[in-house]
Amino acid sequence: MPPWPGGPCPICGEDMPERLIHCRNCRAMLNTDLESDSIEIPEFVPLQEISAEVRIPVRGYFLDCPSCERELRINARFDGKKVSCKHCAKGFRFQATPDGQAGQLSVYVYCPHCRERLRMASKYVGVKVRCKHCSGQLEVTPLDRLPPSG
Repeated sequence: MPPWPGGPCPICGEDMPERLIHCRNCRAMLNTDLESDSIEIPEFVPLQEISAEVRIPVRGYFLDCPSCERELRINARFDGKKVSCKHCAKGFRFQATPDGQAGQLSVYVYCPHCRERLRMASKYVGVKVRCKHCSGQLEVTPLDRLPPSG
């Protein structure tokens, strides 16, 4: 089948250059040998998924209140600040630094893949792990070791 030789469109009469399939003006098929369904669309073949982990900062900590010993969830932004227990209302200074209680703390993050909250022992901070909900790979990084964004 020869390509479109160029010339006026058989439907609208607009002059079209050679080697076109459809008229630029009315979208009519220029080559009469072609039909709309004669073009074969190849079968979809999904690409292999690339394994990648996402580095995310610690979002917060779980620890026991020093007064009533009930568990508290404290956001990482309160590190080094005075906080009070929601159960007994006693205040204390929260430290999540290596010289504080960070070794005994559990941390929490939100999975960037499925948005579920994940709780893990602080020994897994800096280690590549998988989300228990969606199996997405991630690495939890302490706030002070997160590379600058941008």
